[in-house]
Amino acid sequence: MLPTTASKGRGASRSAPPLFGPYLRRIVKWQQMDIEYTFWQMVHLCTSPKVVYQHTKYHKQTKNQWARDDPAFVVILILFLVFATSAYCAAYGESASHAALTITSVVFLHFLFAGIVLATLCWFLTNSYLREEPNSHVVEQRVECAHEILGRLYAFDVHCNSFFPAFVILYVVQYFLSPLLVAHGFFPALLSNLLFVVAISYYHYLNFLGYDVLPFLDRTTFFLYPIGLVIILSPLMILIGFNPTRYFLSLYFG
Repeated sequence: MLPTTASKGRGASRSAPPLFGPYLRRIVKWQQMDIEYTFWQMVHLCTSPKVVYQHTKYHKQTKNQWARDDPAFVVILILFLVFATSAYCAAYGESASHAALTITSVVFLHFLFAGIVLATLCWFLTNSYLREEPNSHVVEQRVECAHEILGRLYAFDVHCNSFFPAFVILYVVQYFLSPLLVAHGFFPALLSNLLFVVAISYYHYLNFLGYDVLPFLDRTTFFLYPIGLVIILSPLMILIGFNPTRYFLSLYFG
């Protein structure tokens, strides 16, 4: 239910069906969630992300909404975050209270809050600068905004899709490589920076795919620009010996 069709004289919220209430109610009803399809999406986001957004087009055609009406993806991703963060706490943490605080911070601050902020920023940019100007024969469409709550979920969906491969790289792969990555020296810093470059670049690439699929947006290559910045900065970080894995683990675990 992301992009909502509405005439210029009407607000998008009046034309959109109320999705947020049913979305929340389904969170506590596992039998109503499509777990199998969610895992299919997660696998293909890492291997063939264009296929996922092709299915997003089908979802729009069949249900007349871009955003998911199934919270299974968010619920499973949060569970993955809890398990992965718990593993870090078991390896590097000092106490159960510190572990609880770390898990809460990762889920609610780094994933949910940061996701809402990023989705809102993308919504603002798309509506303000990337949306094709409608003429008298074209219906005006606007991207749904994560902070508009009622049915405005697509921007947050895009963030979740983009976040999952980054989660695999920076929470799972990095965890198993962390004994090597936290060591001093050039090679650990090089490998750590490469992991972060791949994760951040892939996040922005999926962000681009999420908005490029919308037929009423133009110049969506804007979402690829941060990749260039990351590629430019990463050699500098390597040359000065900055190790992002050591830095972030030190923030949480000292």
